Amino acid sequence: MRKIFFGLLFLPFVALAQLQVSSTSNNKYPFPIVAKNTSATILYDASDEKLIEIASTLLADDIEKVTGRKPKTTTSKESLDTNLIVIGSIGQSEFIDGLIASKKIDVSPIKGQWERFLMQTVKNPFPGVSQALVIAGSDKRGAAFGVFSLSKEMGVSPWHFWADVPAKQKEAIYVEKGKYVSNAPSVKYRGIFLNDEAPALRGWAEETFGGFNHEFYEKVFELLLRNKANYLWPAMWQPSAFADDDPENARRAHEYGIVMSTSHHEPMMRAHDEWGRFNGGAWNYETNKEKLQEFWRGGIARMGDHESVVTLGMRGDGDEAMSEETAVDLLKTIIEDQREIIADVTGKPAEETPQVWAIYKEVQDYYDKGLRVDDDILVLYCDDNWGNVRILPKKEDLDHSGGYGMYYHFDFVGGPVSYRWLNVTQLERVWEQMNLSYEWGVRDLWIVNVGDLKPMELPISFFLDFAWNTDAIRAKDLPNYYVDWAKQQFGEQHAEEIAEILSLYTKYNARRTPEMLKPDTYSLSNYREAETIVGDYKNLVERSQTIYGKLPQQYKSAFYQLVLSPVELCSNLNEMYVAAGKNALYGQQGRASTNQYAKKTKELFFKDEALTKEFHEEVADGKWNHIMAQTHIGYTSWNNPQYNKMPTVSYLQNNPNAALGFVVEHAPRMRWNTSGLFGQTFSTFDPINDQNYYLEIFNQGEEALNYTLAAKEDWIKLSATSGTVQFEEKVYVSVDWSKAPQGKASGEIIISGAGRDYTVKVPIRNETMEATGFVENNGVISIEAAHFSKRKDSKDIHWTTVPNLGRTDSSIMVEPANAEPQSPESAPSVTYEFTVFDDSDLAVETYLTPTLNYKKNEGLKYAIAIDDETPQIVNIHEGETQPDWEYPDWWNDSVTDHIKKKHTEHKSIKSGKHTLKIWMVDPGVVFQKFVIDLGGLRPSYLGPPESKMVGGEK
Repeated sequence: MRKIFFGLLFLPFVALAQLQVSSTSNNKYPFPIVAKNTSATILYDASDEKLIEIASTLLADDIEKVTGRKPKTTTSKESLDTNLIVIGSIGQSEFIDGLIASKKIDVSPIKGQWERFLMQTVKNPFPGVSQALVIAGSDKRGAAFGVFSLSKEMGVSPWHFWADVPAKQKEAIYVEKGKYVSNAPSVKYRGIFLNDEAPALRGWAEETFGGFNHEFYEKVFELLLRNKANYLWPAMWQPSAFADDDPENARRAHEYGIVMSTSHHEPMMRAHDEWGRFNGGAWNYETNKEKLQEFWRGGIARMGDHESVVTLGMRGDGDEAMSEETAVDLLKTIIEDQREIIADVTGKPAEETPQVWAIYKEVQDYYDKGLRVDDDILVLYCDDNWGNVRILPKKEDLDHSGGYGMYYHFDFVGGPVSYRWLNVTQLERVWEQMNLSYEWGVRDLWIVNVGDLKPMELPISFFLDFAWNTDAIRAKDLPNYYVDWAKQQFGEQHAEEIAEILSLYTKYNARRTPEMLKPDTYSLSNYREAETIVGDYKNLVERSQTIYGKLPQQYKSAFYQLVLSPVELCSNLNEMYVAAGKNALYGQQGRASTNQYAKKTKELFFKDEALTKEFHEEVADGKWNHIMAQTHIGYTSWNNPQYNKMPTVSYLQNNPNAALGFVVEHAPRMRWNTSGLFGQTFSTFDPINDQNYYLEIFNQGEEALNYTLAAKEDWIKLSATSGTVQFEEKVYVSVDWSKAPQGKASGEIIISGAGRDYTVKVPIRNETMEATGFVENNGVISIEAAHFSKRKDSKDIHWTTVPNLGRTDSSIMVEPANAEPQSPESAPSVTYEFTVFDDSDLAVETYLTPTLNYKKNEGLKYAIAIDDETPQIVNIHEGETQPDWEYPDWWNDSVTDHIKKKHTEHKSIKSGKHTLKIWMVDPGVVFQKFVIDLGGLRPSYLGPPESKMVGGEK
């Protein structure tokens, strides 16, 4: 029997259950960490690694956080208490080795392995000691991970410092009798990159610690360990230099067991800013080789015996290309020379020092042109800075002993527009791309750019949890990850609702980064898109505020940081841009409310400032001052503006007298006429869709407008027949089908106000039609990809629904992600049923997650057909070149909109029922949505909402 629990492998017959809280001991829970007036003593060997002392001390602190009682720590077996927690690493701890020798514990499952641990209750471990809880690590980090796994089970969040999450209070802690052994981590090196850290993180660190010194980094190291991470690229924006700024930084990293490295453009354990301090001259290997070698030699010498991964290669000064041309021979020479320096300085063969070569941006050109490195060097692939993996190893290259890694991004400074302010990362997208990477053999290093660290808490947790145990998080597990994370931070009472809020706000943010929002991003005219966006965000704010009001006081600060604040900030920002969009549109229409929306835009702009100030000055008594200081409004290029700048607004000098204007929702065409009014007929109503459209009555003057509405036909239903408006209001129009005539007909509504009368036509189509599946609505059918009517899997390949992945619903893909390409005749397929009203040609817009051509071949493909027509093979990368630092237009569009659309045409489709069928050809293609256009598609950002479905379940 095997059972997975919190990433730990439970052994047969000796499974240790979740830690329980009890006031008395019993046979099932015999070991007391804290009970009544006693607490277990923590024992470790003083000659063991320094990390064991650090972990033991932190465990004692954690127990005190939970119970209010701090246990004693000791390094001596003299005068021990009857209950012990014994912590140590195999071969380094006399206590652990003694228990092994006396056969009290069996460490054979973990001995000699990487970062594994055993946790076991033991009777009579030493003379005079009745029982012990033993945490034995295969190495120092294994032991530490065991300790912090225990802390997490007791109720101490990894984010106790970085998000002020309180420990869950308990009067007593008993551990169930048993033993378990951790899995080996899925990925060898797992870590984060602190980057783009000014002004926010730097300002906070300087005020809190005096800069990026060892006091700051100790908090980072602890966070990494609590998340079972082991690897760090430190902050490096000028003027930061990890090892040079504070000599204690590197020493303390070594003590904490954190493997240090440097970023993709900082070779040989040197920070970029150090070159200027070194006065080295030109960063040019052809003209300044000796000085560069001297500089690099100093970096390796300073590294000493600290556990490190040395970055190799060379890019231009300041994160730029090294040269205009791809100088393969030069870079090959540089790497060879760097390895000679490593061997010479360390006094051992170069292959005994871990090294990495980062294939970042233009460096991939070298790789594409055939440059390969020695077999022991880890090859670090990269995404495109926007979460889309650029390249993966070929299957025939997986015997490269140095292995492969992935450099991923939650934050980026660069084109088309930087994103640095808030979390805009969907966990589901991280899962899909990193799962793809893992299945293609990228299993040795995962590093993610987290910018200022806060407010990326949720995706950092997910990235590191997934790297620790990829088997434990499959697509179906993603919704529950949010729940478990919410429970960990806030307890169980509101966890389900908090989880939904987290999954939705990150979904909404991922549609378009806040920095890229514009007044016209979301349509103000079609599909009620803009008002839906604002309404959805406001709903999250209301739900978050309600939970905030119900939470115990100790959770409020953490909830504000992790949930309420980002929801409020993003809701406010989206509302501000929509208000600015309405100001522009309504100014064109001459509405009296134009000036009100200028005022509202201004109010929301300054509310953003007030919310930021609240975070800085009020949260945790001002602990997080500066941390949200990143500008995010008013981008005009890729780089952030110096100050937030409000969107442009305009004002009207209104007519003093009331004047009637109106807009007909879903008019078949939009036009301007001499009265300043738009199209005066609705699109056709039908009984299957049972449409509900609005007439928006607006005032074009300062005096209040009185209006009346009258339907000429009794089958036309109006939500109101009269009103008085200062600005505008909507009257909803629908049809009473029990009274409507059969066939095609048209009714009329008379709008009267301010001395003018207008007629709006209401066309209907009341025909008997057998409809199945998704039904046409005025020339459009919209289908979410996860809502197929049939699916066909093959023996080795199956369709997987990834819940919540995408801009509007969920997505589908095939697994395994490294499956072999298929032909439509035998490939897995999904089928969607739909109904059209008239004979027509149609086009299908397939909405795809913007996956890149990671196979570096002609492109990834899928097949599509209507009914029994010959499948069309669609290459989703046709006409594209792999993105480089030039930012091609096709790539700008896909990362701006976070979608890729592929267009296919299908001729002579008859009225009635049909099927849309999709076949897998290549793995890695992720389907979000299908929009069938029969001539009625209107422009919008997200596409039309899903059509009505008849005769099935979504």
